[in-house]
Amino acid sequence: MSDYTPKPEHRFTFGLWTVGNPGRDPFGEPTRAVVDPNDSVRKLAELGAYGVNFHDDDLVPFGSDAATRENIVSQFKKTLDESGMKVPMATTNLFTQPIFKDGAFTSSDPKVRSYAVQKTMRAMDLGAEFGAETYVFWGGREGSEVDGAKNPLEPLKWFREALNFLNAYQMEQGYGFKIALEPKPNEPRGDIYLGTTGHALGFIATLDHPENVGVNPEFAHDTMAGLNFVHNIAQAIDAGKLFHIDLNGQKPGRFDQDLRFGAEDLKGNFYLVKLLEDNNYAGPKHFDAHALRTSDADDVWNFARGCMRTYLVLAEKARQFNADSEIQAIVSELNGGGASAFAGGYSKDSAEAIKNQSFDVGALTSRSLPYEKLDQLVIDLLLGVR
Repeated sequence: MSDYTPKPEHRFTFGLWTVGNPGRDPFGEPTRAVVDPNDSVRKLAELGAYGVNFHDDDLVPFGSDAATRENIVSQFKKTLDESGMKVPMATTNLFTQPIFKDGAFTSSDPKVRSYAVQKTMRAMDLGAEFGAETYVFWGGREGSEVDGAKNPLEPLKWFREALNFLNAYQMEQGYGFKIALEPKPNEPRGDIYLGTTGHALGFIATLDHPENVGVNPEFAHDTMAGLNFVHNIAQAIDAGKLFHIDLNGQKPGRFDQDLRFGAEDLKGNFYLVKLLEDNNYAGPKHFDAHALRTSDADDVWNFARGCMRTYLVLAEKARQFNADSEIQAIVSELNGGGASAFAGGYSKDSAEAIKNQSFDVGALTSRSLPYEKLDQLVIDLLLGVR
């Protein structure tokens, strides 16, 4: 059996809000005590994680004065240095406080939009203090319940103005952030703007500096909408825009569950890990998930271990898939026809040649495509009987 012990080189990260989640949900009060961020860092380092990520308010409570902020930041830096942990990503909480009830960058009130930009600039300063390389924007309140309230073109314009301004700010400061948009179709708003990876990619092309703006897709968010997360990640990789990724578990059609990675859809998770490993994804593998509300403090760390262990097990399964002669023979059979006649691009001669080409439609139709056999071999592989 392989060694499934997480190590820093695996680049596994957790948010302070994940292992620090006290078990609160919309219908119930917390079931666990609040965790000191410094204790979370020490424990994650002990488990073999690479780093931690945070919203501004996760580390420095909302409304803290300058002296409190300095004390918190100083202690956290010390803990990171002692543990060897990194802060690869930072973000801003623009969804918890009541002022953002109608959105942050897309609020109908221009003063709220300006406050959101101010809060984000200060959070960018904080992230830069810790050496964060990626800055994520999740627009949790950027959406609507009553579409008659505003022209839907206006929020897109406001969102664009805010992102352009903040990107210019961080560039002028020399922070060098890679900006990553995190799509989600709904919750906590009825409908959220830029609901999927495809929406975000299309929107990025309209920004002033699209070259340093990408996406941070999350398994649960795409699965909520019934989408194939692996396909969305492939599109992001193809566009050169996979700047960060959030891994967790989710049952389709449910509220945002943020379950342990691998808790649902092992086959989908397998193909996701295989895609990332086969294409040498070198960014952090961030677990944006929570332990179950039924977990006590000790079980939270079983949750964290489980996220990392499952990824490593599936990475091994991906290597086995690539080395399995029977599986690879079927894959070669299915994809062994070479390039298409138009793969080299258009020319008048190639167009004429294709128009005049003779196709045996009957033979092409009757060609064997043993997908059932391949799929069962994958199931056997995942179940450990192959």
